[in-house]
Amino acid sequence: MRKLFFLCLLIIPVLSFAQTVPVAISTKDDESSETKVFYSQKIINSNSVEVLRKGVLEFRVSHSFGDIGGDNGGIKRFFGLDNATDIRIGLQMGLSDKLNVSLARARGVNFGPGSVLQLYELGIKYQFLKQQENDPSHPVSLTLFANSVVSSMTENADDGYENSFRKFSDRTSEVVQLMIAKKLGKVSFQLSPTFVTRGMVIPGDDKSILAIGAAIRIPITSKLFFIADYFHPFHSKNSKDLWAQDTLNRNTKFYDAIGAGFEILTMGHVFHLNFTNATETLENRFIPHTVTNWGKGQFRWAFTISRNFTVFRDKKK
Repeated sequence: MRKLFFLCLLIIPVLSFAQTVPVAISTKDDESSETKVFYSQKIINSNSVEVLRKGVLEFRVSHSFGDIGGDNGGIKRFFGLDNATDIRIGLQMGLSDKLNVSLARARGVNFGPGSVLQLYELGIKYQFLKQQENDPSHPVSLTLFANSVVSSMTENADDGYENSFRKFSDRTSEVVQLMIAKKLGKVSFQLSPTFVTRGMVIPGDDKSILAIGAAIRIPITSKLFFIADYFHPFHSKNSKDLWAQDTLNRNTKFYDAIGAGFEILTMGHVFHLNFTNATETLENRFIPHTVTNWGKGQFRWAFTISRNFTVFRDKKK
């Protein structure tokens, strides 16, 4: 799998520079017939199919608070606002109108002695196809996302934990995700088959896992939108039984990661007010191990704020 991941890193830039017709993200007001399916690079937990234009740099901060309800929420913890569960600070840069690279730092969530913290993410995003209103050969937008994440925390000296790192590869995890999106009228849809692999897991757990994601964006006003996304991981029976029976992990049960919220467009900013049961911000972490349940009040406030800067302009345009 690691060979496949690094092969993607090599092939995608070649495809990018071999493309002779530049593609820019645009709206219906532009001269181009290209359709902007989503407005931002992230929906809630999921990446979106969109990419940044060449020369544009995005600065993004994602912040999750504690549980609103359940054993760890309620008024005693001010409905989660007393705690911060995870924070991600990242940059994404458009190297071309199709190819983006990203670099981010996420804190990670401290669940106990096996927690994986201090995470650095390097990612690429390449858009193969852009939906166009008047071109039947471009009915959807199609984008590939891949990342590699490494933990810089001190290894756990005890064996049997996910952070019992003994070599560098134990610290790493990768995601490969294909995003297929379409805008029908004013409503946007996205489907995201995803593959996650981790260098270190507890003995008997799944090192690699497939998941399917979905997302939707519905306008309420011209500046306010309802957004939601969802991930279902396909855990093996052995993995689910292992976590359910292991007293060290407190009879853990996994849940699908579900997010719902609002996207607010302001001058120069995109602001997201989200609610999600995914405690961590990185796909590498929340897809395999979401252990909190909406039905028990174990969802939390989260927000994302981003700002775009033009670093350089394409002189050909």
